[in-house]
Amino acid sequence: MPIERKSFMLGPISPAAPGSLYQQIVDGLKREISEGRLAAGSPLPSFRVLAEDLLVSVITVRRAYEELEREGIIYRRQGLGTFVADQGLDRSRAAKLNTARDLIRQAARESAEAGLTPSETLELARHLIQGT
Repeated sequence: MPIERKSFMLGPISPAAPGSLYQQIVDGLKREISEGRLAAGSPLPSFRVLAEDLLVSVITVRRAYEELEREGIIYRRQGLGTFVADQGLDRSRAAKLNTARDLIRQAARESAEAGLTPSETLELARHLIQGT
């Protein structure tokens, strides 16, 4: 197994899944970084290798990597490859936190529109988080 083929899992990347293919890759890499499975300095697969592994086009992987690079989560070095940035963990977690905030706001809005009180919404959230 070549060194570029890392053991991280991005989950299934599929046209049937929510979001574009490149966004699924972005989200998967952010998850791997924020959960500590990809540490700062970790090499990432080349565009071609990841595209082969995920059965997507090289252009899709390139777009995902470019977005992550713009966000400062990864960086590329000509001739060396692509790596998780030193601040990749912090930036990835911040991005995930922003997404969580947006989803919680949306859930609160939906709950209010459904007629739930704030305390009922909190209780519902507590049950969902605890899995009860």
